[in-house]
Amino acid sequence: MRVLVTGGAGFIGANFVRSTLATRPDVEITVLDKFTYAANPRTLEPVAGAITVVRGDIGDAALVDPLVAAHDLVVNFAAESHNDNSLTDPSSFVDTNLVGTYTLLESVRRHRTALHHISTDEVYGDLDLDDPERFTEATAYNPSSPYSATKAGSDLLVRAWVRSFGITATISNCSNNYGPYQHVEKLIPRQITNVLTGVRPKVYGDGANVRDWIHVADHNDAVWTIIDRGEPGQTYLIGADGEVDNRTVVEDILDLMGQPTDAFDFVTDRPGHDRRYAIDSTRLRTELGWTPRFTDFRSGLADTIDWYRNHSDWWEPVKSGVEASYAKTQQTL
Repeated sequence: MRVLVTGGAGFIGANFVRSTLATRPDVEITVLDKFTYAANPRTLEPVAGAITVVRGDIGDAALVDPLVAAHDLVVNFAAESHNDNSLTDPSSFVDTNLVGTYTLLESVRRHRTALHHISTDEVYGDLDLDDPERFTEATAYNPSSPYSATKAGSDLLVRAWVRSFGITATISNCSNNYGPYQHVEKLIPRQITNVLTGVRPKVYGDGANVRDWIHVADHNDAVWTIIDRGEPGQTYLIGADGEVDNRTVVEDILDLMGQPTDAFDFVTDRPGHDRRYAIDSTRLRTELGWTPRFTDFRSGLADTIDWYRNHSDWWEPVKSGVEASYAKTQQTL
């Protein structure tokens, strides 16, 4: 199988590439990545001889079309994904998440290449903290930010191309990922690296916002399960029953790193901050037989802390720039 992985140098995409090479020797991989600030070329260095890497934009039709034509499957991880950045400048989110997805879809349509589209649970908006419900495949879209709105739009484009043009495609909406190689702008690696550099961790608002955490290895295993056994044209939600509020996440990081659990600061909340995400992955588990391996969040968090502690050369070059960017908008309460 020849697989084109868009966004394959980013956090989830690069982990997908590495795990695929380790478990599926019959798969030939080409990575297409724009190599924005969120992609680190060093992530793919250990597998450089086993893959083809193309630097470019998924919105560049002249580049994308021959690549899609030469592959059996496109797995689309390419996205602008940081909510804070979407509030500052939404334009790149529209360009990549909407126009880029459209460009891929048109190439897929021309060449009858299969597509799996990676999306997020944020397209569903949020739930009340005391709401017993969780998101399902039938939940209505209700995005809150420019990021989630553009991802919702990309999902709807895929669904329309399936129905109108008969392309072969599946969609997955996943909860919040954590694990190795995640950019230090995101919650868990940011707070881990804050502690490692002697900076007090930061928590938005009151810290009660709940996220449904899943280890990146479980996410990518689920993606292959959908590719292998999913029904074309269908959407599957990926989650590992990992609901934890942000304050507890930071307290667990501090505890696991030998620090007082109250050694953090609350900062001004971001606009439109969703309160709770929760995934019901029953369909994926019952119809396709998938189960997560990383069911103990605290244990997975400890492994992630160890990875960042042992790979400071990977994240240190960008850490100061990330903190300088946050400092412009965050005020301690």
